[in-house]
Amino acid sequence: MLIQILLIGVSVSMDTFAVSIGKGLTVKKLRGLDALKTALWFGGFQALFPLLGYFAASTFSKYVTAVDHWIIFGLLALIGGNMVREAFEEDEENAKETPEFDWKHMLPLAVACSIDAVAVGVSFAFMTLNIWLSVVIIGITTGLFSAAGLYIGRVFGSRWQKPAQIAGGVVLILIGLKVLFEHLGFLG
Repeated sequence: MLIQILLIGVSVSMDTFAVSIGKGLTVKKLRGLDALKTALWFGGFQALFPLLGYFAASTFSKYVTAVDHWIIFGLLALIGGNMVREAFEEDEENAKETPEFDWKHMLPLAVACSIDAVAVGVSFAFMTLNIWLSVVIIGITTGLFSAAGLYIGRVFGSRWQKPAQIAGGVVLILIGLKVLFEHLGFLG
């Protein structure tokens, strides 16, 4: 399960990674403090939002256990499919990206990149896992990918945005399929 949580953490961090690459494109000189701020904003929100989804769904999980595998699959497939779709759309957000790292610029980005993580938290409510360890892994993973994205954007440009987002989406879909197939008895 730890590997699965790590894969989910990597997958959900791909949105913030892509946004960070875009932000890195706008920065003339990247400071360590900027990378730290980005890691804390994105990592913090990516950890908080699944926690919110988990607690909201935990309240109702006993009523839907018969179909929980379908809920997990549906949510992860929806999030993953959306990530893949967004990778192929024109990204107006990155086109308007600024080199600013203050709360007025980072808060909307952190919230926008983390909305999908609520659904991940909902799916966690139907899994047997340690929610606290899971959100810490997601937060740290996202923080690291976000900081790395800034540097990659600054050095290499936008070449890695689309592949990262597609890979993240595909991994979420595959994890959803794995959970579904396990519950249906196709996988041991």
